Amino acid sequence: MSKIAVITDSNSGITFEEAKELGVKVVPMPFLINGETYFEEISLSQEEFYKHLGDNVDISTSQPSPEDVMKVWEEALEEADSVVYIPMSSGLSGSCQTAVMLSEEYDGRVQVVDNQRISVTQRQSVLDALELANAGWEASDIKEYLEKVKLESSIYIMLDTLKYLRKGGRITPAAAALGSALRLKPVLQIQGDKLDAFTIARTKKQGLNKMIQAMEDDINNRFGGMDNIDNIHLAVAHTQNEEAALELKKTVMDKFGVSHVDLYPLSLSVSCHIGPGSLAIACSKAIDI
Repeated sequence: MSKIAVITDSNSGITFEEAKELGVKVVPMPFLINGETYFEEISLSQEEFYKHLGDNVDISTSQPSPEDVMKVWEEALEEADSVVYIPMSSGLSGSCQTAVMLSEEYDGRVQVVDNQRISVTQRQSVLDALELANAGWEASDIKEYLEKVKLESSIYIMLDTLKYLRKGGRITPAAAALGSALRLKPVLQIQGDKLDAFTIARTKKQGLNKMIQAMEDDINNRFGGMDNIDNIHLAVAHTQNEEAALELKKTVMDKFGVSHVDLYPLSLSVSCHIGPGSLAIACSKAIDI
């Protein structure tokens, strides 16, 4: 059986400590803050990131350099026969296309998975890849399978503020001002490769109810129904809003009658565009092997 190394980037939310426990490697994502480059978890912690965000400094995401990506691959290939690399969605960053291009130099030993996921669903893809590798699958087969089931996941995110969408140019200043005046709570969705508008709520309670209803609809119409709930990974995520996320986790467990729901912070690449105070619900259909 081939030895396969599973590698992802920090958009997955997997920390270096967790990666060590799982037996995977993580490429840290760079951020530009006031023109200076920082690397997630190396020179930029979650706390430092949100402090910069609150200080209204210029923050933008960037791609890891080809040299940094290839260094991690080559270190892994010293011990493994092949690599399965799971970067963030190609619809949200050019880093995936860059990785695909770089992989052409490795004669098939590096398989780049473009399954259009990010944050908690990207994390689940990493766990799925590990399960498939442990079951004896080859790297190319893992890539093919993960891309085949790429749309079998959903994320819904309720924002606390429109400020960061306006700052990133995703909505106009006038729309942001009106939304803020009316205290609207936008709900975004990630279905496939993009972060899109889903609905608008007038209160946090209404927003949470709309997200839970949307997740229930997805489960019933896309993921096999409530009879298949044991084969669906449910998660709650947040941006600097853990107390509310814990309450939402309990609500989700009660609503769907499950004994376990994962809880994670959303990745900083998502937080950069939506700001602190958000809440999210995510699900991924379990792999079928």
